[in-house]
Amino acid sequence: MKPLMDVAALQARLGAGRRTVLLDVRWVLGDPHGHEHYLAGHLPGAVFVDLASELSDPAVPDRGRHPLPSSGQFQESARRWGIRKGDVVVAYDDSANMAAARVWWMLRDASLNEVYLLDGGLAAWRAAGLPLEPGPVHPARGDVELGSGQMPVVDAGAAAAWPRDGLLFDARAGERYRGEVEPVDPRAGHIPGAVSAPTTGNVDDAGRFLPREELRRRFESLGVVAGLPVAVYCGSGVTAAHEVAALELAGFPAALYPGSFSEWSNRPGLPVAVGPEPGGGGTEAREGGRPAGNSAGGGGSVAL
Repeated sequence: MKPLMDVAALQARLGAGRRTVLLDVRWVLGDPHGHEHYLAGHLPGAVFVDLASELSDPAVPDRGRHPLPSSGQFQESARRWGIRKGDVVVAYDDSANMAAARVWWMLRDASLNEVYLLDGGLAAWRAAGLPLEPGPVHPARGDVELGSGQMPVVDAGAAAAWPRDGLLFDARAGERYRGEVEPVDPRAGHIPGAVSAPTTGNVDDAGRFLPREELRRRFESLGVVAGLPVAVYCGSGVTAAHEVAALELAGFPAALYPGSFSEWSNRPGLPVAVGPEPGGGGTEAREGGRPAGNSAGGGGSVAL
């Protein structure tokens, strides 16, 4: 399965009248106005997807900030978005697909075969000079039947053991991995043994995924080799899905740790490493012990 569709291919589909469900996942941590941005202008016919309420259960400390919803809840949301059996779905956002990757991964996990990320997202559509449409879209209810368990996942126990025989990627910003800042979670640092691989390294300056060969070189430089098991986490399991998509594009399958660091750091019995190396080397960040000078709005980019 290829995870991407470019603007030209999408425009051709829409121009030919081929049924395509467009999902607008406008959401960025710290900006609660995603729906308002959507209403101001979105791809014609696109349906708004609320990441916080439709792609997540309410936050629970020992499950993380964005726990996955039940399969029944997710199917209800997908039908509300108008998805029917056999539909092609294209998701996008206005942040290099860092949020849209969540619904891409969830629909793939739920057995939907043809679901894609719009490469470059809303910015690429705008750059092509294509029109936007204001206001809400209320599609006819869909009838899609979704399953579950089609994408590999790991839990906290598996994530703890993963670096012994595989490669565990931390997709957050480097400063969060090192424990220099932690804007949202109770402890700063990373899962011991994890390798820093920020999602921002998957895309170019325009927010498009790097070409396949460049992604392969990137991940190989971080230790990926054919046959080595790879798993990915981030802050709350959102942008880690973007890294799973990038790895798939490069030809490497990867598992997702949905609870990610927001779950891990809320469990006092689990160790946290700090510093630039996978094994740490600095002082472990204890629960409640954020670095001096850090605040909920402070420092660095945030991988959710």
